[in-house]
Amino acid sequence: MPENLNDLKNLGKESKIPQKPDISFLEKVNNPKPNVTYSVRFTCPEFTSICPVTSQPDFGYLIIDYVPKDFLVESKSLKLYLLGYRNHGAFHEDCSISIAQDIIQTIKPTWLRIGAYWYPRGGIPIDVFWQTGNPPKGLFLPEQNFPLYNGRG
Repeated sequence: MPENLNDLKNLGKESKIPQKPDISFLEKVNNPKPNVTYSVRFTCPEFTSICPVTSQPDFGYLIIDYVPKDFLVESKSLKLYLLGYRNHGAFHEDCSISIAQDIIQTIKPTWLRIGAYWYPRGGIPIDVFWQTGNPPKGLFLPEQNFPLYNGRG
């Protein structure tokens, strides 16, 4: 996993979309402010995967917050990594937690949380929330403020 910008495989280059989730697509770059406690947010409003039983598409809205330590997630690599789920059959819980765990394995952040807001499957929305522990003291951490599903009105 590259730490130097010149070693990145995808940024500034033509890239292929992975056919399945593949942690090797996730890349890291050095944190320019390793001695500052701050939060980074990735929002993916059009996440897709496949139901492992019916093969129907599932749609979710992901919000990933993390406090970097030595490294940041390179954003194009995250986009490609997430696109690998579009043909991947897995339950919402598996997709959500696997994404968080792969990011943790790649950059070893101080703290991470994921809010995965899934659109209804069979009339029931399934939302998945996980974090590595309590956020660091004094951290400015915005609320996720994603509206919970309330049907048509």
